[in-house]
Amino acid sequence: MGEQQTLQPAVEQLKQQLNKLNANRTSKEQAIKFTADSGFNSEVNLEFMAQSGFDTYIADNQFRKRNPLFKDSETYETEQEKRRLKRRNGKPRLFTSEDFHYDETTQTCLCPAGNDMWRSGINVNSHHQQYTRFCGYLKDCKICPLQQQCMRKPPIKTGRQVQFKNDESRKKVSYIDKMKVKIDSPKGRRQYSKRLGSIEPVFGNITVNKGMNKLTLRGQTKVNTQWQLYCLVHNIEKLQNRVH
Repeated sequence: MGEQQTLQPAVEQLKQQLNKLNANRTSKEQAIKFTADSGFNSEVNLEFMAQSGFDTYIADNQFRKRNPLFKDSETYETEQEKRRLKRRNGKPRLFTSEDFHYDETTQTCLCPAGNDMWRSGINVNSHHQQYTRFCGYLKDCKICPLQQQCMRKPPIKTGRQVQFKNDESRKKVSYIDKMKVKIDSPKGRRQYSKRLGSIEPVFGNITVNKGMNKLTLRGQTKVNTQWQLYCLVHNIEKLQNRVH
């Protein structure tokens, strides 16, 4: 889950603050632009934001790859590959579902090594979608020459698992799909790009210039107080810069 579960309570708190500021004014929630990075992108969060009234832009982790400006950029691909290798300690990219050969008509699946897989589940619910799931035979996975490219760790109890969206789920337009269309539009890219100049400098200033790399107190009340003090200093600096 990571930070995904923190989005909804943060938005609820934001709404409370906005209601206090606009106590005697007409609410203009629709005019408010809300952006968040790919760490908050999930079907549950996007459904919640669709009902929040905010004009929301939340990128997914393939957002940059779909951007024509980055698609043919050798520099971008090189840097991405460096990051992947660093995360994987030099190991190659793991196979994804696209590397498996799935026949929806016969309900069969072959792994990248050409071995048959057995169907371990049908109409499996995951993230509001239905999938057909396959699993590799343990005896095949244990001796497979492509094991390092296929599995993070050597198999012990089960072989490699992979799942594919069912036909009905592919026809259904999810909130994730809707957000992809929205954020890939010229307006969406323009709105999301504003994060670089409005959101990221805040974290850069607080973590680098102010030296707050981690919270040093315990308990929600103390942690909130510490964070708000740093934010207060940041905002005072902004006001000072505007005055001058």
